[in-house]
Amino acid sequence: MLKLAAAGERSAWDALVDRFGQMVWSVARGFRLDEATAKDVSQTVWLKLIENIDRIKDPERLPGWLATTCRREALRVARARDRDVPTEFEFDVEDESPTLDEMLVDDEENRQVVMAFATLDAMCMQLLRLMLIEPAMSYEEISEVTGRPIGSLGPTRARCLDKLKSAIARISGPSAGS
Repeated sequence: MLKLAAAGERSAWDALVDRFGQMVWSVARGFRLDEATAKDVSQTVWLKLIENIDRIKDPERLPGWLATTCRREALRVARARDRDVPTEFEFDVEDESPTLDEMLVDDEENRQVVMAFATLDAMCMQLLRLMLIEPAMSYEEISEVTGRPIGSLGPTRARCLDKLKSAIARISGPSAGS
């Protein structure tokens, strides 16, 4: 598939993006980039693949190359962002958005999970994202992306989920069981 993509075969490019797009997205989001910035980073990664596709001799190493390139680009962007002075944040609300009361009632659990997820360390965030993307990645691919031994992924996942559960419990407070 990589050789066909290098030859300009559109369907091969589409297949590569379908197969690895979520992985690239997850790596970019692992750096806590906003959606638009993560999209820019992802697009840059695919552009760099176009520019360097002839240098990748072993197609089996493509997931690692994509992940490494994405990490480097995300770090570059994150460093540049950290130098910027933040301004006041404004929500972009559409007309058909639910009311605030509806959002508070309907989204309480989701918001608690998101808030709890944001308290996790970067390694846990990355690992949990990679294990949840569709289509599912193999442990070999996740190992390649994270640089962690395959045998450590399951136990590390369990510890990360325990951290997430504890964080949710802290955020939920004493009324969680009511």
